[in-house]
Amino acid sequence: PGPGRCAHFVLRKRRFCRMIPAPGRRFCGEHGHEEEQNDRKRIPCPLDPKHTVYEDQLQKHLKKCNSREKPKPVYFVQDINAGLKDVAEIPEKQVPLSSLSIEELQNLITKMKKASNGLELHLKEQILSHQALQEALNDPKNGESAFKHLKQQASILGNMEKLHLLGPGRCFVEFGAGRGKLSHWVDIALENVESVQFLLVERATTRFKVDGKHKRRDSIFERLQVDIQHLCLNKVPILEKKRLPVVGIGKHLCGAATDLALRCLVESYTACCDGEDEEPAPKRCRAAQTEVAPHKSAGNESTTEHKPVAGIVIALCCHHKCDWTHYVGREFFKSVGLGPVEFHYFQRMSSWATCGMRETKSKASPSEDSEDQTNDTEEHEQILSRTESGSDTLQGILSVEERKEIGCLCKRLIDHGRIEYLQQRGYKAALQYYTESAVSLENVLLTAVPNPSLIPEPTI
Repeated sequence: PGPGRCAHFVLRKRRFCRMIPAPGRRFCGEHGHEEEQNDRKRIPCPLDPKHTVYEDQLQKHLKKCNSREKPKPVYFVQDINAGLKDVAEIPEKQVPLSSLSIEELQNLITKMKKASNGLELHLKEQILSHQALQEALNDPKNGESAFKHLKQQASILGNMEKLHLLGPGRCFVEFGAGRGKLSHWVDIALENVESVQFLLVERATTRFKVDGKHKRRDSIFERLQVDIQHLCLNKVPILEKKRLPVVGIGKHLCGAATDLALRCLVESYTACCDGEDEEPAPKRCRAAQTEVAPHKSAGNESTTEHKPVAGIVIALCCHHKCDWTHYVGREFFKSVGLGPVEFHYFQRMSSWATCGMRETKSKASPSEDSEDQTNDTEEHEQILSRTESGSDTLQGILSVEERKEIGCLCKRLIDHGRIEYLQQRGYKAALQYYTESAVSLENVLLTAVPNPSLIPEPTI
């Protein structure tokens, strides 16, 4: 071990523990059981056996252990955004893609191409930028990874500005917030704008958060540590107090998290605001609607005047992590003769668009970009193993380009179900490429604003 470091050798990592032991000790607190300390015994924590605790201090430890069950927040409603509740419709576990025969695989591809006939699957490029990030983009201190993230964030803000979503009197809800960088840049872009709130939704504890660095005193940042599946926005105190129109945002929102976020916004929250819940609040909604009316931008037909959700801007990611149970486009799949079995294989095949053709690429060094690993693009792109991507079955059948094309088609088919879901609920939804594939292979942005043609005229 290095000087002043713990003497425990971590077999899994093939190195010594890097923790610093107490003065006069050879081992840190976690590995102190390896040396005699007045016959004190360390045992695995019953709440989380990944760490240990002195047996004589167990009761004291259980009261403060980070793995203890904490009281549920008021906005926690079990499975409110989960979607499918009919157990009979939940598919049984399917065999891996690599176990399918050539005939079965070709049959799936035929079904997928038939279902996609007539759909608008060729997306337009809408690569934009925003003045708020120009200084950071021109900073020579940024490495390649940081520069790629900044370009994506700049384009997301540019698309938000084009949809007139960067304005006063709004609450921005960042789903899968991680370190909160996207909200941070929205805050910078709204430097001189009043009455702006930020809710950062992230189920995991996060290090290196940036939402604490905002300088404006009139902007409010609040973190909600909860799974999107159980998040009831209507019960978040800050929204109950002043029910401003919500703008849902997200950067690389993985798989099913996108579906959960969409349902959270356009079903559970919208229904509550429209008075369909047990605790309606119509007066508050009308107040919020009239409050933002004076701030409408000229020519903005997609106003927030009649909708509690002003807009949705989400950079999509990791379609292979989608789940039929949570998927919002089930009705679309059924309408084109597809079901949970086909969905399962299409979501696995979607990985071919990003990592199926890069099997020979060497693994990234674990030391690279460690600070931003939770949001690193490359982390999303290399999740599937060779077996999961079905490469053995495909050997000599499909070329690299054919696999990539099929993977992209699967992604667009899944995304089209999301678009139809939003359209049926009164939103003008679209997909576009918001950055170059060299910046990120996951380069599709989903946007939605209330569709004025589907909003009823207010009664006089």
